[in-house]
Amino acid sequence: MGYRREVVLNNLKNSFPEKTDAEIKKIAQQYYSYLCDLFLETFKTLTISEKSMLRHCRLEPKSRELLDKLAQQNQSVILVMGHHGNWEWGGNTFSLECSQQLYVIYHPLSNPHFNRLIINMRTRFGTKLIPMNDTFREMVKNKNILNATAFIADQTPHPESAYWTQFLNQDTPVFRGTEKISGKLGLPVVYIHISRKKRGFYEMTAEMLIENPKETTDGEITEAFSRKLEEKIKAEPETWLWSHRRWKHKRPQLA
Repeated sequence: MGYRREVVLNNLKNSFPEKTDAEIKKIAQQYYSYLCDLFLETFKTLTISEKSMLRHCRLEPKSRELLDKLAQQNQSVILVMGHHGNWEWGGNTFSLECSQQLYVIYHPLSNPHFNRLIINMRTRFGTKLIPMNDTFREMVKNKNILNATAFIADQTPHPESAYWTQFLNQDTPVFRGTEKISGKLGLPVVYIHISRKKRGFYEMTAEMLIENPKETTDGEITEAFSRKLEEKIKAEPETWLWSHRRWKHKRPQLA
């Protein structure tokens, strides 16, 4: 596959300057193999059974204990994650296994046919969707419902409104939404990771990232997320979305 090959190779070289060209090419090859599988796995969501879904993407036992404990306390949470592993299957497994009503923040597609397809696919096992522009309003509306709202927070925000940090050896803008909303609503932030165990099989883990967001300093939550995602990508680089133009913006210069 040659899909955005230059973007993939540049992203990998800049993120792993210590690696040789041969090592970079190997990760790129592994990434394209994963991307093909991810495409097919995602569309399999339209027909896969609940039993098969839970066999292919399992919730790790200690993570289940954490999420069950939060549910028993009637504590809603914010879930934060990156485009790492099969995030679509992770959402399905969460909805099937956890007591919290899962809401996923999404960006509606301009093509109405593909948009309906994505909505049908993501809501099949009980997940509900919130359009990105309605995030805070909908979360306030849902505050009396035991829920978990998922932010996939490694996309590229507008540089002027972003929080800037060093991520994978590069100056990187990060969305502030998770930090702002968790602080306003007082919701704990739980980091979700989807690890590929072998081809077609994943394990979802959950760990408390920030328990008391109202007690944090500016940028603390965003930094904690960035460091955790960076750690996971370095451990399993081939299953992150390297074809995304993550570093297309430059940090605005101070006047």
